[in-house]
Amino acid sequence: MIRFLLKGILHDRHRSLMPLIVITIGVALTVLGHAWIQGVMGEAYTMSAHFATGHLKVMTRAYADDQGQMPVDLALTGSSGLTERLAAEMPEIDWAPRIRFGGLIDFPDSAGETRAQGPVAGYAIDLLSPATREPGRFNLPEALLSGRMPRDAREALLTHDFAEKFAVQPGDPFTFFGSTMEGSLAFYNFTVAGTVRFGSEVLDHGAFIIDLTAGQQALAMQDAAGEILGFFRSGYFDARAAQRLTDRFNSSQPAGTDEFAPVMITMRDQEGMAQLIDYTNAIGSIMVLLFVVAMSVVLWNTGLIGGLRRHGEFGVRLALGEEKGHIYRSLIGEALLIGLIGSVTGTLLGLGLAWYMQVVGLDIGDAMKASTMMVPAVVRTRISATDFWIGFLPGLLSMTLGNALSGLRIYRRDTAHLFKELESCNVISSA
Repeated sequence: MIRFLLKGILHDRHRSLMPLIVITIGVALTVLGHAWIQGVMGEAYTMSAHFATGHLKVMTRAYADDQGQMPVDLALTGSSGLTERLAAEMPEIDWAPRIRFGGLIDFPDSAGETRAQGPVAGYAIDLLSPATREPGRFNLPEALLSGRMPRDAREALLTHDFAEKFAVQPGDPFTFFGSTMEGSLAFYNFTVAGTVRFGSEVLDHGAFIIDLTAGQQALAMQDAAGEILGFFRSGYFDARAAQRLTDRFNSSQPAGTDEFAPVMITMRDQEGMAQLIDYTNAIGSIMVLLFVVAMSVVLWNTGLIGGLRRHGEFGVRLALGEEKGHIYRSLIGEALLIGLIGSVTGTLLGLGLAWYMQVVGLDIGDAMKASTMMVPAVVRTRISATDFWIGFLPGLLSMTLGNALSGLRIYRRDTAHLFKELESCNVISSA
């Protein structure tokens, strides 16, 4: 049966070529569009998690109410013991204490006098421990543009744009001024080990990264951390598992109004992330749905037109005594075969384009210079399991549906008038 249908398709290439091309292009664009949406959204979520929210976050209740201000005076005390406890109770999570803080950087001249000053956002993370994963989360090895990674607590990384603004080079000294955990003046001397560019305007505008121990010394935060971030070892945020772990941890804390008691929140609970995730997921789903529907309509019309063009062929076959049901089934079989070939071809083409965009990416750095969103400068597609089948929805079903609807005319043909139709067709063709 399949061989017979394939012969019919190959025999009349003009009939099958156009639907096949339309299906291939439509499916390829559907797969590429879905992979693009998944990649852009996934990159934004991953970047936000790595730099700010984590998949889970533990902090004091007071810090949680005002975390946007990075209040070091509301930090967690005894952070090392709490981190060990979390690691023991939740081994599926990788825990990382951090300090986020603000302040002023002073760049001296050759005489030691102030040459330039600028406000910065500071990140104190575990840079120097042998097993730390923090440099990878900040993408520091790839983001490094000049110099090298810090080798001791007195060395720091500056964002490249900030360093370029003040004509700072690796090896130059600077002094950080800020507030300690107790509210007194903090100042600490560092040396620029290297410069980095994250590809996000909100970060590259002015930030520096130091080791956690240096941050604790500079801010008088011995065994303290502003927040402890948790990351699923799989690398992907699991909303249900995160909520379950959060409920378990919070229920184990003593009841009361102690503002310095630890509290755990999920990624969805932070900084409007729930609304952002729901909104972007809805937009992504709507875009894919609209794209699939549009392709389905195009393919449906193609199948409908193709079926109507075979009006005379069906008449001949009916006149020769072929059953209407058999003709209809063969029409559907041809549609399924064309749809299957086009869907497979289009899926392979779409996956190839998506793979290329996943490797190379698209640089949108210039367009995002004025944005405050934490979005990478180079966006990439992300191929998921869904991309291997999503194209079959418009490619296979719509082609079949179009031919099924057009084929219903077969059952409306009156056998008594077939020879009159054929005679009129012959007259027209001879004329």
